[in-house]
Amino acid sequence: MTNVPQRFAPIQRLLHWLMAICIIAMLFIGIGMVSTVAQKYLPLILIHKTLGVALLVLVLVRLALRLHFGAPPLPADLPATMKLGARLSHLLLYGFMIVMPLLGLGMLWAAAYPVVLYSGIRIPALLPQSDHAHTLLWDVHVYLGLALFALVLLHLAAALFHALVRRDGVFATISPLPERQRMKPTE
Repeated sequence: MTNVPQRFAPIQRLLHWLMAICIIAMLFIGIGMVSTVAQKYLPLILIHKTLGVALLVLVLVRLALRLHFGAPPLPADLPATMKLGARLSHLLLYGFMIVMPLLGLGMLWAAAYPVVLYSGIRIPALLPQSDHAHTLLWDVHVYLGLALFALVLLHLAAALFHALVRRDGVFATISPLPERQRMKPTE
């Protein structure tokens, strides 16, 4: 590709930050759900299910936009191990964003719970009822949720490293703020 973008497209940046907020909310809602039996449990499940399905749709849109617009290149002076880490962590993030909602849906279907979202949208079951499958999917969903939380923290740490330590422009490519005119050092 000869026309390499210097920043992500505005729609890509918007979706990134919207999804970041939603994913962090989902992680805390998930923790809240498994730690309570209070009246808040059912509304938390409804929010978690609806937001999970919305995030699944949004990540597919993000992938299509990524294929269409591409991504800015990483700095040439970035060590090869850091470039590999960036690529692998992004692949893992996209994988988690696709797999987690599918595991959640599968878990509900295997428990024979109806998947009803806000506004009454019903998603038909694609798996038969199975206590064994429900337990397995629940366990995987929980442990991968914890792994996703760790990966989000790593992603945040890397963003702060690029923004505050290296100051190499990587964070600016996804920043929701307008790009500032960079001052060129005087010689």
